[in-house]
Amino acid sequence: MKTITTAAIMAALILSACASSPDRIEGQLISPMVYRDYSCDQIHADLVRIGNRVDELSGQQRQRASEDKWTVGLGVVVFWPALLLLARGDKASELSRLKGEYDALNLAALQKQCLGA
Repeated sequence: MKTITTAAIMAALILSACASSPDRIEGQLISPMVYRDYSCDQIHADLVRIGNRVDELSGQQRQRASEDKWTVGLGVVVFWPALLLLARGDKASELSRLKGEYDALNLAALQKQCLGA
């Protein structure tokens, strides 16, 4: 019984250390009021800039999540010190912040009735 409990705890710790898939990372809540003084051109420019960065980070995060899955498999089956490599290079917090900024910019564009934003 003790071995099963220890194994379950170890499994939970290992899985929690893995990088999340970018699709599972929610954007932080950011008020569109932050952008109330922005012109439609400024909103559009930031949407493009942040959208590009979200795409870039999503790719990095997706790769990191995939690598973590392989590391867990390798660590559990062959070489447990490999588990120490989990969650390095995780971009979840930056990706969450940028997704929130992107959503807030979209809301600001709607509120200002910016066309094409």
